[in-house]
Amino acid sequence: MASIAERPLKEALPFGALVTGVTRKSLKSEDVRAQLLDIFERRGVLVFENVDSSAELQMELSRVFGPLREHAMKGTPRVDDGAMAVVLDLNFQPDEADIYEVDGRQLSGWINWHYDACYTNKLYRAGLLRAIAIPDDGGLTGFADGIQLYQAISPSLRAQFEHAGIIYHPKLMMINQRFGMPKHFRAIRVSPGTLTLLAQSENAPRAVHPAIWTRQSGEKVLHVSPWQAAGIEGHGDGEGDALLESLCQEVYARMTPYWHKWKSTDMVIWDNWRFVHSVSGHDPGATRRVHRVTIEGDYGLGRFF
Repeated sequence: MASIAERPLKEALPFGALVTGVTRKSLKSEDVRAQLLDIFERRGVLVFENVDSSAELQMELSRVFGPLREHAMKGTPRVDDGAMAVVLDLNFQPDEADIYEVDGRQLSGWINWHYDACYTNKLYRAGLLRAIAIPDDGGLTGFADGIQLYQAISPSLRAQFEHAGIIYHPKLMMINQRFGMPKHFRAIRVSPGTLTLLAQSENAPRAVHPAIWTRQSGEKVLHVSPWQAAGIEGHGDGEGDALLESLCQEVYARMTPYWHKWKSTDMVIWDNWRFVHSVSGHDPGATRRVHRVTIEGDYGLGRFF
């Protein structure tokens, strides 16, 4: 009988699970699929260890959690135009990648904290990653839990966002990000691909999502993406911008993230309705390549502005 095993990512973390025993054969079991959905709902970030890390397993495993869809940002590179069009090819090559100086260190592949598709009215349910090329140092993927953040930030600041909506726009990323940037940030090289992506996003609509929402299980989630945030709905003035910046800095100070150091035999999925995630960046002379599958979903609380 097919079976899987679960254990905590780290004993001190209130989220996350290491899962073993996932194979294409075990995924044929309805009991295994139900168990995976249960772990996902409870723990939010699942690291699948010692898998064969094939494209076939990545697709099959992704479908356990919902139907697949193409990424909303059309300029993001795909693996191909056919059956693998739902797979993003996040490829950072030394001669092509952006280079940023972040707090005194030059990095490629650095991505600030965010949740996916905040700039649309429907939030993806999840993303599932596998690493194709791994740098010797850096290139970690970080995850921070919105349930933990809701409980951790100061009560006075939390109260100001209890019923607030955050406005997002897709162009407000990378060199255009407005809120929650590192104190010392400088663009060393911005690739033509990045500039094209930002230009394509220029006339896109804005979206609004609640800063705090409540899961069906009853927990409140602080869910704010510094990346692509445009401001607080109805408070788009200097005072509102300062308040949102204060929240971003409080989030950074209070989060207890998990940083995943990749192995070629790993896959990782995260709950996009609950978590923000980030990429640590790596030495500009190294290569990092990750394939990512997007899983459809809608929590029903977003709308276009």
